[in-house]
Amino acid sequence: MISLTHPPQFPSFSINSPFYNRSNAAHSTGGGVGRRCNRGKCFAADQSQGPRKQSQRPRKKSPPPDSDRKDGIDPAGFLAKHGIANKAFAQFLRERYKALKDLKEELLKQYYDLQELVSGFELLGMHRNVQHRVDYMDWAPGARYCSLVGDINGWSPTENCAREGYLGHDDFGYWFVILEDKLRDGEEPDDVFFQQYNYIDDYDKGDSGVTVEEVFQKANEEYWEPGEDRFIKSRYELAAKLYEQIFGPNGPQTEEELEEIPDPMTRYKAWKEEHKDDPPSNLPPCDVIIDEDKEDDEFEIVTDPAWREKFKNKKPPIPYWLETRKGRQAWLKKYIPGIPHRSKYRVYFNTPMGPLERVPAWATYVIPEADGNQSYAVHWEPPPESAYKWKHKHPSKPKSLRIYECHVGISGQEPRVSTFNEFTENVLVHVKEAGYNAIQLIGVLEHKDYFTVGYRVTNFYAVSSRYGTPEDFKRLVDEAHGLGLLVLLDIVHSYAAADEMVGLSFYDGSNDCYFHSGKRGHHKFWGTRMFKYDDQDVLHFLLSNLNWWMVEYQIDGFYFHSLSSMMYTHNGFATFTGDVEEYCNQYVDKDALLYLILVNEILHILHPNVLTIAEDATFYPGLCEPISQGGLGFDYFVNLSASELWLSFIENVPDHEWSMSKLVSTLVGDKCNIDKMLLYAENHNQSISGGRSFAEILFGSANTEGALLRGCSLHKMIRLITFTIGGSAYLNFMGNEFGHPKRVEFPMPSNNFSYSLANRCWELLEDELHKKLFAFDKDMMKLDVKDRVLLRGSRGLPNIHHVDDTTMVISYSRGPYIFVFNFHPTNSYERYSIGVEEAGEYQIILNSDEEIYGGQGLIDRDQYAQRTISRKTGGARFCLDVPLPSRTSQVYKLTRILRV
Repeated sequence: MISLTHPPQFPSFSINSPFYNRSNAAHSTGGGVGRRCNRGKCFAADQSQGPRKQSQRPRKKSPPPDSDRKDGIDPAGFLAKHGIANKAFAQFLRERYKALKDLKEELLKQYYDLQELVSGFELLGMHRNVQHRVDYMDWAPGARYCSLVGDINGWSPTENCAREGYLGHDDFGYWFVILEDKLRDGEEPDDVFFQQYNYIDDYDKGDSGVTVEEVFQKANEEYWEPGEDRFIKSRYELAAKLYEQIFGPNGPQTEEELEEIPDPMTRYKAWKEEHKDDPPSNLPPCDVIIDEDKEDDEFEIVTDPAWREKFKNKKPPIPYWLETRKGRQAWLKKYIPGIPHRSKYRVYFNTPMGPLERVPAWATYVIPEADGNQSYAVHWEPPPESAYKWKHKHPSKPKSLRIYECHVGISGQEPRVSTFNEFTENVLVHVKEAGYNAIQLIGVLEHKDYFTVGYRVTNFYAVSSRYGTPEDFKRLVDEAHGLGLLVLLDIVHSYAAADEMVGLSFYDGSNDCYFHSGKRGHHKFWGTRMFKYDDQDVLHFLLSNLNWWMVEYQIDGFYFHSLSSMMYTHNGFATFTGDVEEYCNQYVDKDALLYLILVNEILHILHPNVLTIAEDATFYPGLCEPISQGGLGFDYFVNLSASELWLSFIENVPDHEWSMSKLVSTLVGDKCNIDKMLLYAENHNQSISGGRSFAEILFGSANTEGALLRGCSLHKMIRLITFTIGGSAYLNFMGNEFGHPKRVEFPMPSNNFSYSLANRCWELLEDELHKKLFAFDKDMMKLDVKDRVLLRGSRGLPNIHHVDDTTMVISYSRGPYIFVFNFHPTNSYERYSIGVEEAGEYQIILNSDEEIYGGQGLIDRDQYAQRTISRKTGGARFCLDVPLPSRTSQVYKLTRILRV
């Protein structure tokens, strides 16, 4: 994609960052992933982006390894916090930290700095060059020949190919193809080969009629001080003078005439003695210090500090070059774009397997199998008037998250694939009204098969074309920001689709280009391909992919899907007994863990407000611990056990046999990281992957008033306790907030590709029952919107002071709020004692049994206010005697403190 309105911006990063390159001070300042001057010959792709600004900060040497402790780094530091005393795991963490340091060093040998490491999208793929052409760059180490085929050349594999030698192919598998713009009939070529064009603005400075000679003359007069341009104007003068100083005016003309030359020290001393009385000049004031005491001559060039600082501050004369740059109108008048906007294309490789056509790995807009034809990429270069212009800034990072999980394709009311624009206009307002502060989007990355929900990604840099264009998605993100909603992307870097024609599998004809070969390269059960996290070019592809979505589409964070698939060679399909050594044995993929650490470290350096969420069913230790203490560095982790327990209860366990102890222990999870825990009552996989939604199970087929009341009561209680019992983040799947009764079933062969269940029934919001459920959910959200209940308690940990499996009552507090739940199917309690720490008056602020929420209204209004009694209950000094009807829940707030 070619962005005309929002050039990538990268914030500066600390010189103390472990990714700041301290060793490559002599590296060329040209820029891009194609430059590997320290590994081999320079690559021609450098010219495509023009001069690149480099940091002027001084370099520092890397601290020695034994300084880690002084810097607050402890590779196994979090183990004490979690109470883990396992020597094998501690040793594993230390070895992993050493491997991380080694990996960083290797990466900085290949890439100049952090910005280059994660900015592959600036060079790879299709990019418009300022010199009236489009450059294409790709990585295919197994290919022997590379060209572009498409509308531009009648799909001919020979017309637009990479040039021979290092101008078109380097030693590391990178290919470079140039698509020159075509000169229009009657137009003359540019006067200079380096003529630049501004493709955004209609006119630029070069349209004023100024000539190159005039610009150079202006530069010589204004830029150089008197005498500084002496050797520029006469490039051979310096060499001639050096020759004359050494050999005299009539020196030898051939090698045979050459006499023995004195050693450099002798020549320098003689020259210095000869010129000691010379008048001052504009030449650099330098001297040479020679250490004669050492066996090998060592010398140091010393310059005047004032002159050195003056030279350092002198900027290159780039502004003078820009005087000749012309605008878009001049370009369109003279040239026809070599590859117009919306042109179809593919990349052609000649490989040991034979000729192959592939959708480029870095393509930003793809049409997968349109009308039964082979997939192809679409060149996306909209004119400035059509390119989306951002209007809103990122919302501030909230301290508590209320996430609304969405799938754009099924977000409409009609049984068809909905679009980005429809989602923007119809769903975003509902999300804001419902009280959420973030949306999480599933299935945005391009995927060939719609029924995979977007989890078998084929094109990692492309938004799914079935929903709209890249500009449509930018509008969605921008409008969400305007409503104060963060936009999180469900990202799948744990595996990829096995498709060859449109995906990355066998991309260059080899089995191990992006993925492992053999059994390790395939998921044990899903058939997807597994990435090679030990390959630096694959790391470059994946890390750049994350930065691409942050820079190009301005998203706010990522939900990393199915991490257990990548962290273990058994893909997480093994029995975990709780033994810590299961997290450091031979089945753990250390390279995948290193990649996840890099992801969090890099993203949080470049984008300090980014949010990263880990979905890991194995609860790997240290998911949300700081990297400096041996953790993986995520901001939140998902408690997947909660939704599985709820599903097990409502499907398989009679109401009176529900275990309150098991429920509380599952919802609270690991108390060490409860403030980092993200909970949801209903896993989207349960309602998307052929399962039934909670609403469908609880009251979807209710044919009596009692069954309907039971289902609605449990639906509200399940959502309330999951929302409030722990953590500072909550997630809800689209439609569950009002009890959407239909499962989601994507069109596939088993249902004759029907869309009848691939939508959301928004009309239910006009139904009395679902309207009341939605009203309860909105008021539940207000507990955090207004009262910040998710931030209450010690480190987000609720004070759970009453759990009774016999009465089936749970009570806990978070700050001044008391939460009481009676899950018993039949028993009600007129005066149930619950312990509280603070004496005072408490008022019900939310009651699931109110008639406005579809309840029976069994608690009278005069019972909403309760005063504490000085009686120890459940370990607390005071207690409340509260009315507690069966299958109801109440939230009390301390409204007045009593001094006792």
